[in-house]
Amino acid sequence: MRIVAFRAPRLCARAGERRLVINFTKDTSAPRASVIIVNYNGGDWLSRCVEALVTQKEANFEAFIVDNGSTDGSLESLQDLDARFEIIRVGENLGFAAANNLAAKKARADWLVMLNPDAFARPDWLKNLLAEVTSPDITMVGSTQFMALEPDVLDGLGDFYHASGLAWRAGFGHPASAAPTVSSEAFAPCGAGALYHRETYLRLGGYDERFFCYHEDVDLGYRMRLAGGRCVQSADAILDHVSSGISGRASDFAVYHGTRNRIWTFFKNTPLPLLLLLLPTHIALNLFVLFWAGLRSGRFKPTFRGIQDGVGGLSDVWQSRREVKATRIIPISDVARMLTWSVQPVRKRAVPNYHPHVLDE
Repeated sequence: MRIVAFRAPRLCARAGERRLVINFTKDTSAPRASVIIVNYNGGDWLSRCVEALVTQKEANFEAFIVDNGSTDGSLESLQDLDARFEIIRVGENLGFAAANNLAAKKARADWLVMLNPDAFARPDWLKNLLAEVTSPDITMVGSTQFMALEPDVLDGLGDFYHASGLAWRAGFGHPASAAPTVSSEAFAPCGAGALYHRETYLRLGGYDERFFCYHEDVDLGYRMRLAGGRCVQSADAILDHVSSGISGRASDFAVYHGTRNRIWTFFKNTPLPLLLLLLPTHIALNLFVLFWAGLRSGRFKPTFRGIQDGVGGLSDVWQSRREVKATRIIPISDVARMLTWSVQPVRKRAVPNYHPHVLDE
């Protein structure tokens, strides 16, 4: 185990790339996967997460634990980590996005694996994630997630994106019996346990550090799909996830960042013809969310601030559209097809009829 102090420069997307190019390392000594765990006061969850990672059947990995200035002693609870692990102390809370980017630049494997400190991998999780990469256009793989504290309840079956700009984690709160038995396609993986092609991740700029946390996985998934990539939602790579065990479910922090970043994702990535077509729907969505928040105790203020800062930050986010456009290779018709247009899956947190591709056995 190594312990280092590190401060990361910001990643920049490389403009001008007009086709999806998948490059793999020729370094035969490189690990198969680079696992990144971002910790901020993860408490006992962190040690349980690391223990589950150590017992993986796929043992050929390196792991970075990036600590965002924790003060709860969670790092000190990690003992006797082997040489595959490196602890990076940054001394401050960089946010989930920037901390992952920091470690991604140090990674040596072809595949990055983002793992939340409150997510506990089952023994064949990593092996099954890697096994889903069966074609060159697969640049993302998501995990099947169960509630760690309610094992008979699903936590998520991948992220999907409505045409209005609303993302949702399919399957959240559904009975565990609804878990799929066959892998299919999703819009993007949930960042609690996601596999990304490292070169593509870095070329597209990684997670957007302005987001800090929340919705950064949807934003990255959107950009990867625009660049020609696909996301497999694995039925066999299984995590048990506390779900907002650190930041708090529906906390002011979560509501604010989720609201603000939802607006930024829509305006940053949606091609202009679709943006103009869907803008009234997106405005209506945010007005409805604000109205709905007013009916919930404590929700209105963080939702209002999120919308206010989301709109206020659009001038900066708009500048990023040039970089996104430079890496988009799919036609607008394909962009429209990858969105969900029906509201029924959103209301039910269901998996939509999403042009699934079933992997060969």
